[in-house]
Amino acid sequence: MIDLRSDTVTQPCAAMRAAMLEAPLGDDVYGDDPTVNLLEATLAERAGKEAGLFLASGTQSNLCALLSHCGRGDEYIAGQDAHTYQYEAGGAAVLGGIQPQPIPWNERGELALQDIQRVIKPDDIHFARTKLLCLENTVGGKTVSLDYTHQATSLARNHNLNCHLDGARVFNAAEKLKIDVKEICQPFDSISICLSKGLGAPAGSVLVGDADFIQRARRWRKMLGGGMRQAGILAAAGLYALTHNVARLAEDHENARVLGEALSKIPGFSLAEPVQTNMVFLALEGDPLSALTSHLAEHRIKISGARWVLHKDVSAEHLKTIITACEAFAAERR
Repeated sequence: MIDLRSDTVTQPCAAMRAAMLEAPLGDDVYGDDPTVNLLEATLAERAGKEAGLFLASGTQSNLCALLSHCGRGDEYIAGQDAHTYQYEAGGAAVLGGIQPQPIPWNERGELALQDIQRVIKPDDIHFARTKLLCLENTVGGKTVSLDYTHQATSLARNHNLNCHLDGARVFNAAEKLKIDVKEICQPFDSISICLSKGLGAPAGSVLVGDADFIQRARRWRKMLGGGMRQAGILAAAGLYALTHNVARLAEDHENARVLGEALSKIPGFSLAEPVQTNMVFLALEGDPLSALTSHLAEHRIKISGARWVLHKDVSAEHLKTIITACEAFAAERR
């Protein structure tokens, strides 16, 4: 089965499984799991921050960040379709009493500076207290430029706001921009980095920031049920991914480019936007997309809508199968 639904579907390779099996373990709630400690320190150093915290998921990581930055009655600014607003079940509002202030992204995946400025609340008893700006990189497979990142975070600083980056695929962004991931992370107070997407670990994210912030987040992690005891089994997979699966993200980007280029030449197919990283977005919807989904399933290819995600378990050879199946679909509908 070729699975294009997401880069979360990857399977650990044999070497990653061996690293998990052999990992030295302790009780992470007591802070004595050496493999977790090494993962947290390694990713904090890679991001240029003081400390890290290993969490079960990106949702839990973002939630701990929001709860650590904001109190009840505070507000965070995020994209209208941002993961922290749209896809995390309203956790910040439900569990923290934190109000989201969503604003639309533009075609580049940016929150317009004038929109950010407009929604920052004055110090007035009628309004929630604006405390935090949340950005993402990547946004729907698009990289956000370093220039924009500095402009947006500088604006936030001028209004005494903290800044959080949902960096679920920040290593994809660094690969596309050809810069060190540390440069993307530098303007932010906290960054959530996912290990179970393009990096290919089976689970886990790491939240990084300064030591005091991470200590607050550690308390929230415990409160949210995130103390996983002998979590070094999972942390070992993350360490393997950081060592072996970062540089190879370029292969996913190239495969996405090749696939997008090939699909755009098939009658009836077109791209909704240019390919930037590991995602291909088709300009298909409704009945044609539903029919394509069924057709590809017959060829053992899984998709979930018009977003097709390339990852380490989709090879250049698999691309030929995908393209051939799409060509057959187009021929049947002529």
